Amino acid sequence: MRKVSDSLTGLANRVLFNERLQQTIEKAKQQKSSFALLFVDLDRFKQINDSLGHAIGDKVLQIISKRLQRVVRTEDTISRLGGDEFTILAQDLDKGENASLIAEKIISSISKAIYIDNHTLYLTSSIGISIFPDDGAEADHLLKNADAAMFRAKEEGKNNFQYYSVDMTQLAFERVVMEASLRKALSNDEFVVYFQPQVDGKTDKIIGMEALVRWEHPDVGMIFPDKFIPLAQETGLILAIDQKVMKAAMTQIAKWYKMGLNPGVLALNLSMKQLNQGDCIENLEQLMSDSKCKAEWLELEVTEGEIMKNPQSAIEILNKISQMGIELAVDDFGTGYSSLSYLKRLPIDKLKIDKSFVDGLPDNEEDVGIARAIIALAQSLKLEVIAEGVETKEQRDFLIQNGCTNIQGYYYSKPLPAGKMQEMLKKDLAIL
Repeated sequence: MRKVSDSLTGLANRVLFNERLQQTIEKAKQQKSSFALLFVDLDRFKQINDSLGHAIGDKVLQIISKRLQRVVRTEDTISRLGGDEFTILAQDLDKGENASLIAEKIISSISKAIYIDNHTLYLTSSIGISIFPDDGAEADHLLKNADAAMFRAKEEGKNNFQYYSVDMTQLAFERVVMEASLRKALSNDEFVVYFQPQVDGKTDKIIGMEALVRWEHPDVGMIFPDKFIPLAQETGLILAIDQKVMKAAMTQIAKWYKMGLNPGVLALNLSMKQLNQGDCIENLEQLMSDSKCKAEWLELEVTEGEIMKNPQSAIEILNKISQMGIELAVDDFGTGYSSLSYLKRLPIDKLKIDKSFVDGLPDNEEDVGIARAIIALAQSLKLEVIAEGVETKEQRDFLIQNGCTNIQGYYYSKPLPAGKMQEMLKKDLAIL
């Protein structure tokens, strides 16, 4: 019987690794997708064997193997090639540089103290990464290039990762620096909330506003969300950022109502990752209690694409939120290919026409057709509809004439800090 597992660690051995690598290549070729091969080598492991003996060394390898299994994804393959060398096949990557997420977790996990027989040991690791198909379309090329990248990591001082492509390494390290800056920004309260008014186009009166996050970096200045939200989502920091934004925005909206102003409904963007947290409902109730923000003042926006990742789960959690009296909107509607059978089951109150379908109005025939179809769909389902990204009078007039009177965009106002938004509310909408 052919042996495919490593007798010491239980991981896939070199034979099984080679088979899995070939299978992964064939799958990636068929699906025109990419994957990463990570080559992991323990730094100075030979010193443990030489000074403490192979029995201790074997226990170290077993512990490291378990740590690797805990940090990689279930769909990925971990192998021990021999000695202190491991490989990981990280499949279905959206971007090659995302392999750095796995590499960072591995480096962090391996660097934690190891306790064996009254010994406290510390290890580091050097990791080389090659990406299919950019760094090779054949198994031996990918492995050779990942190995070469690992040696470069050793040369760079060990305890780090390197891509076979120098440019990719630079991208990944920029990402590491950005992640560290994001964590620092959270602790230093560098995220601030801006508000963009939503307007009844027929009366030019404010009916609500969307809360939007901005990062006021002490050195760089204002950083817009498209520069940091994708990374925040990848690293899970989006949960902490969303929490800060929600608390600040809900506190502000309650303050305006207490002042006798009428800011309308506050729209907050949430990810399904946040909504799927086990304590989501309790957390929302606590925020409302702390900020004295009423349910009828709130609207939660979830993108169509996020909903369609797991529509059944979305239906369950959104039903619970709807039962609290909070309105729900589908953001970026028309971009996520939602099924009408799911759409009619969602407890939503509003569809938001994505800016990409507003840009070409009223001259682009495709945008005209899509905008009219979304408005008609909303009307047939008895839902409100709002258009975002409206910048011109012609766009606004087209939308109003076709039944979408709720407007958001630069035509009325760019997103404003709380102080300027308050001035606008006091003037009952002074168009900037």
